[in-house]
Amino acid sequence: METIYNFSVKDIDLNDVSLEKYKNKVLLIVNVASYCGLTYQYKSLEDIYKKYKDKGFEILGFPCNQFALQEPGSNEEIKNFCDTSYGVTFNIMNKINVNGSKADPFYKFLKEQKPGIADTPQIKWNFTKFLINKDGCVVKRYSPQTEVSEIEPKIIELI
Repeated sequence: METIYNFSVKDIDLNDVSLEKYKNKVLLIVNVASYCGLTYQYKSLEDIYKKYKDKGFEILGFPCNQFALQEPGSNEEIKNFCDTSYGVTFNIMNKINVNGSKADPFYKFLKEQKPGIADTPQIKWNFTKFLINKDGCVVKRYSPQTEVSEIEPKIIELI
């Protein structure tokens, strides 16, 4: 069975990261943007990360500029924004495409595992969230507007 552990991605510093490193952890995968009406969610993402990181919970944020060009910066600019504006300590990854012919293979996999509304695979907007269990399987896809507090009970259940 194919899981997220079959994939490698790059972090914000362009280091290769095998997702196998997250075996036996619960993950929340989010496509993020610095200039979006939902950017405030960085705060709640950071809060829940701090609350559960010692219990086997991780967040991977994937910057994406495909939605109204709301993530125009370089990786360095994104890193600085996350640090100075929200004190983000969870992992911010390399800026990627989540839709289209140049979509990152990892995101193609996530979308195949859990399509969106009406079974459409496309990511509709920034801050779409995928919850991954300890076995590396995609459990649920959440809309951009879903607040982290609404996901917390499921995170607790999976940890």
